[in-house]
Amino acid sequence: MAETIGKKDNIIKCDHCGDPCDSGVIRLESKIFCCHGCKTVFQILDENGLCNYYDLDENPGISLKSKDYKDKYSYLENDTIINQLLEFQNEDFQKLTLKIPSIHCSSCIWLLENLYKIKEGVNSSRVNFSRKELTIMFDPKLINLRKVVELLATLGYEPQITLNSAEKNKGLKFDSLITKLGVAGFCFGNIMLLSFPEYFGIGSASDKEFVLVFNWLNVLFILPIIFYSGVEYITSAYRSIKQKYLNIDVPITLGIFALFIQSLYEIITEAGAGYLDSLAGLIFFLLIGKWFQSKTYENLAFDRDYKSYFPLGIMKLENEKRIPTPIQEVLKGDVLLIRNKELIPADCELISDRANIDYSFVTGESTPESKVKGDILFAGGKQVGSSIKIKVNEEVSQSKLVKLWNQEAFQEKESTSFDFVNSIAKYFTPVILAIAIVSAGFWYFAQPEITVKVFTSVLIVACPCALALASPFTFGSVLRVLGRNKLYLKNAQVVEQMIGLQHIVFDKTGTLTNKESAHINYQGHLTEKEEQLVLACTSNSTHVLSQKIFSRLQHQSTGLLEVIDFKEIEGQGIQGEVNGSRVQIGSAKFLQLDQEGEVNAAASTVYVGIDGLLKGNFSLHQESRQGLANVISALGRKYKLSLLSGDNDHSVNDYKNIFPAISKLLFDQSPEDKLHYIKKLQDSNSKTMMVGDGLNDAGALKQSNVGIAVTEDVATFTPSSDGILEGKNFHLLPSLLAFVRKSKSVVIGAFIISFLYNIVGLSLAISGNLEPVYAAILMPLSSITVVAFATISVNLLGRTIR
Repeated sequence: MAETIGKKDNIIKCDHCGDPCDSGVIRLESKIFCCHGCKTVFQILDENGLCNYYDLDENPGISLKSKDYKDKYSYLENDTIINQLLEFQNEDFQKLTLKIPSIHCSSCIWLLENLYKIKEGVNSSRVNFSRKELTIMFDPKLINLRKVVELLATLGYEPQITLNSAEKNKGLKFDSLITKLGVAGFCFGNIMLLSFPEYFGIGSASDKEFVLVFNWLNVLFILPIIFYSGVEYITSAYRSIKQKYLNIDVPITLGIFALFIQSLYEIITEAGAGYLDSLAGLIFFLLIGKWFQSKTYENLAFDRDYKSYFPLGIMKLENEKRIPTPIQEVLKGDVLLIRNKELIPADCELISDRANIDYSFVTGESTPESKVKGDILFAGGKQVGSSIKIKVNEEVSQSKLVKLWNQEAFQEKESTSFDFVNSIAKYFTPVILAIAIVSAGFWYFAQPEITVKVFTSVLIVACPCALALASPFTFGSVLRVLGRNKLYLKNAQVVEQMIGLQHIVFDKTGTLTNKESAHINYQGHLTEKEEQLVLACTSNSTHVLSQKIFSRLQHQSTGLLEVIDFKEIEGQGIQGEVNGSRVQIGSAKFLQLDQEGEVNAAASTVYVGIDGLLKGNFSLHQESRQGLANVISALGRKYKLSLLSGDNDHSVNDYKNIFPAISKLLFDQSPEDKLHYIKKLQDSNSKTMMVGDGLNDAGALKQSNVGIAVTEDVATFTPSSDGILEGKNFHLLPSLLAFVRKSKSVVIGAFIISFLYNIVGLSLAISGNLEPVYAAILMPLSSITVVAFATISVNLLGRTIR
């Protein structure tokens, strides 16, 4: 493409950012740019076939004048700084989240999420628009962190980089809102003070000059309120109109300018003092409502509550003794034991000679990475094989695990939003604008002096803020009540999914049976050496049967032998090499034995084979959970039920007496069988919840509409589930689900309150009986009413859980 540079032309605007080309025109064939930065962005997009970016918006880009970075980002090549910024790294993959303040519209999102097409080495990028954050994953062999940041800056999205950015940004945002509220309050108070002559009817000829001075002082006080305190409403409305979409800030902005222009006209023509006091109060009370709403959403943050009660723990080693420890109590320098398929809770150093770490929880790639002694392991990795020892390098951060639990790489289900609210909000603003215009038109001919008051009052009073709060605040409150009853859900969308459930599928072992009350017997003979082999092998597994065998043998042996080539085949058994002997522990099928002829029909049987010879079997006698019959009976009245078990069908008659006659009871089910069963139910349009122990049910839990893992072990964490229920509260499951269903009525009640508020407020505004400032006061009051109603109602409903 041929490039030419022209002279200044005041009427020519840049085809990329829309700014005037006041310092010269740069032409690239038919395109015109204000600077080399904008031209560079266009060339990058053009070379990668991404010029449809410009179809999303007229001049969607950001001005890039004077973007000569030189050594500005050279510090991003420092290993210490890189390690502090990155959330995860290995030879082929690095990940970090950056704050991008300049994200402002849909075209920004589109461009930033297509970075992989622009630059080789960028694997993927995802935008969190509300937080203005970009999570980017890239290949360090093809592009380094400095180049990534320079690419973003070149495109006009310069990151705000601080090593402690998350907390600082929250504080800055809060301080900015408080400052704007303070400025608005100060100016509002002074405007009211200077409006006293108007309030008391002081308007004689001798006082006319004072009234005029006071009016113009009010104009000076209103300017910082509009263009500083209220500027976000104006810019939001402007961006909304640019995107050909009307958000709620459009009618608010129209109301602000209608009041300002009318007031200015009256003051200039000396016809009156206008509505500057009402306008100042309007913005002041709008900001109070905004502050209240921001605090409300802040209180909905599940991450914070998660730290205080989530039952995630780990095995800590003290003098080789295993101590189950809540994760909050793990400190830097602690030595932890990570068993097969357990999650690494913190960045740490590998003490064991070798490890195989599956980082699919972080990257989505399931191929394990080989690590050797001294390597750094990152939180979110999962050990595959023999148990390993690690030394904690940093304080355990549960917020990091919460972020991983919710991240897109692990989620394959579509995210569910509160669509009902969104669909209402889409039509809300156009309807309100139409009502305001028609009302103003009527009063212009009937009583012209109140036309502006009616127009602005309608625009201000009809706010969907309360409507928007109804669903998230109700379901957020539900989350907290469920948490108090030991059911911990991932997010508020899971609550919404639970409301429409039709079918519940149960696993048996560890779900309907109680791990704690189970006892185990051994048939056969094991020498002391053979017991040590079995003990070593079972110590690597978290399965309930392995742990029961381990507990039974542990008191007879002290140290643990090293296990080589440990493998755990879900639903079948475990195997490994210990002291040169091949140990196999599992089902008859796993050990390739004939079907059990001498098996105790009342127990789950686990066979032991050493060097190809059958040594005997462990029989695990499982007791059903307390109140199981009542739980199944209560659920059976509302849902269809199924039972899927990996055990043989020796207990089928027991469960036939508990489950409804129409329920399907399937035994000898592999993890794949369970997954396919869930899919089959979903194919028949049945909304399904899987309840399992999370060990052999990961696929089914993940596939189901709602997956709930039941656990007694603080060391158990099930990332594939949507929620975790403590085993001791299993008997509350019917009450918990009934509570969730009833919460829908709270949402409906909150909607009704919001609609009634709007109907009453609009009626008063249209009739000319509502001042704009009172409309602004009513806005936060409506939100407070909805929040109070949701909080009180949800907590009252929560008392029915028993």
